[in-house]
Order: sequence, then C-alpha cells, then structure tokens
Amino acid sequence: MSEQKLTPVVATDETSEVARKEVARSGGRTNPLSGPLGRTVGLVLALLILCVVGYVTAGERFASVNNLMTILQLAAVIGVLSIGMTFVITGGGIDLSVGSVLGLATVWSTTLATQTMAEDTHWIVIVGVALAVGTVCGLINGVLIAYGGVVAFMATLAMLVGARGLAEMIANRRTQVVTVQPFLDTFRADVLGIPVIVWMFALVSVAGWVLLNRTTFGRRTLAVGGNPEAARLAGIKVRRHSMYLYGIAGLTAGIAAVMMLARTTAGSSTNGSLYELEAIAAVVVGGTLLAGGRGTIVGTVLGVLIFTTLTNVFTQNNISSSAQAVVKGVIIVAAVLLQQRFASRSRT
Repeated sequence: MSEQKLTPVVATDETSEVARKEVARSGGRTNPLSGPLGRTVGLVLALLILCVVGYVTAGERFASVNNLMTILQLAAVIGVLSIGMTFVITGGGIDLSVGSVLGLATVWSTTLATQTMAEDTHWIVIVGVALAVGTVCGLINGVLIAYGGVVAFMATLAMLVGARGLAEMIANRRTQVVTVQPFLDTFRADVLGIPVIVWMFALVSVAGWVLLNRTTFGRRTLAVGGNPEAARLAGIKVRRHSMYLYGIAGLTAGIAAVMMLARTTAGSSTNGSLYELEAIAAVVVGGTLLAGGRGTIVGTVLGVLIFTTLTNVFTQNNISSSAQAVVKGVIIVAAVLLQQRFASRSRT
C-alpha cells in the first residue's frame, strides 16, 4: 500500500485554525480583529499606553530622542535573540542556552589570538568568530535534540551550563576589552542618526519575517511545530529541519554577541546572563504559541519593545528592579493564560 502524503494543518498568522472556525460559525463573516490583526493591534495599543505613562510620569526625560535611542539599543540585543527564539518555539522546541552562547561568543571573539588576527587582517575576523561560535553551539543543540533524542529542555540546559563554564575558563573570569578600533568605529557608529546595532536589529527582523512568512522553510517550520507526524508524512525531513532551527537560534546569538561587543566594548562570561528568559518572554507575549505551530515575527518585535519600554519607564521613575520583575512575571502569566484560552476555543 503506497504511503499517502498529507498536508499538515497548522495555524499561521495569516490563516489560523481559530479564524477558520469563526468564519464557519458566522456564515462566512468574521471580525478581522479576532485573529492575528487583533493580537497585533493589542500589542501596539499596549506599547502606546506604556509610552503615554512614561511621558506623564517622567516628562521630557522619557520623550527625549536620547532616551528613545537608549530604549532601541537595549531592545536590539534581546530582539535579535528573540527572532531566533521565535523560529525554535514555532517549530515546537525551546532553547534555554542562547544567553550563555552569546556570552561564550563575546569571550571567544575577544581573546588575544582573535584580536591579534583581526588587527593583522580585518575586524571581520571578530564577527566571523562570534557567528561561528554561536552557530556551532546551536547546531550541537540541534543534533542532540533531533538525532540524539535528548529532550530540548535538557539539551539546551546542558548547553547553558557548559557554554557559561567554557566562557569562564577561556577568559579566566576576567573581562576582555575590545582593542580593535576599526571594529568599534564600525559598530558604534550612527547611520542617519540611528545606531548601527538598531539597524542590525531591523535587518534581522525583516529577514526573519521574510523567512518565516514568505518561504518554504517558514511553511515547513509551521508544519513541524503544528504536527510533526503529519509533517513527516508530507515529506518534510523533520529531524533535519529541527536541527536547522536551533542553528538559526545559535546564529542569532552570534549576531547578538557582536552587538553586545559594540555596546559594552568588552567580552565577558557574564554577558547575556538570563537573556534567554527575556527572549522567551518576548516571544510568548508577542503571540507565538509555546506549543508550536504558530509564530509571529512582528509580535516578537512588539513584545521586545514592550518589555524594554516598561523597564525604561520603571527606571525613569526610580522603581526597584524587584517590582519590575513582578510586573513582567504578571505579564508573562497573562499572556500564557490568553494563549490557553484561544487554544481551547480552537478545539471546540
């Protein structure tokens, strides 16, 4: 009996299962704000409300151009990590190691040997080392999970611990200062009045959106996250695709490491500490399903901006970091509860 190929049904940002059922119930008519557009509008409104609160409570200090650039620069590093995390979670996985991989990449790319080679040749050596370290770590995660059968939580937790420990060994728990001036001149510059690392965040976001929403790779990612078995029967090489997703997460960690070096001018094993949790939080709040099968790059970017703006508003008003953590925790729980509510509606 020949194997019949099936097309997996997944909920995408353009045509979700919930939206299709709502259309059936309403006789072909549905409220556009009840689907992806409604989620995006809600996130935009939340961001605008935070901006209004910031302006009312902090005045010109919050509304200044310098503060806006500060928010965008703080959002840039977490944002790039979150783009990679969006692909992993959309594909039904999780990556707890991206913050540690970022730290390892900053340390490895600022060793004496790397910087000496960069000074003798070109600053691109530093970038190449950071990207290579991040990508290799991501692929190791992918191989362990996809081909080794290790649970994603445990594999990436092991990488979190191992990468951080290796970074400490390489740097001997010291901070390594970037001495290659052309590298700093390039990545600490402004283009049209906007810092280069903000432009990098924008480019990675656009590339991520195109890859997820306009390519076969993106459609396969949604299929793998929505129903791996159906994706396999449809001819998708699920294990190989999952490995690639973790490779993308590692690559974005390497890009974020370059941006971190530009911001701090130093490589340290403490760089990126707990960034993986912030990235996961931004992805979930943005509307990507933790269970996989639905992902949104636009939502992730808005989620990152919401958390970064919230932190800035609290800082401007001298509110403790403990209070910030509590509020962020409440936001994350609310986002997960809303996801569960929509998921239960989709099954009815």
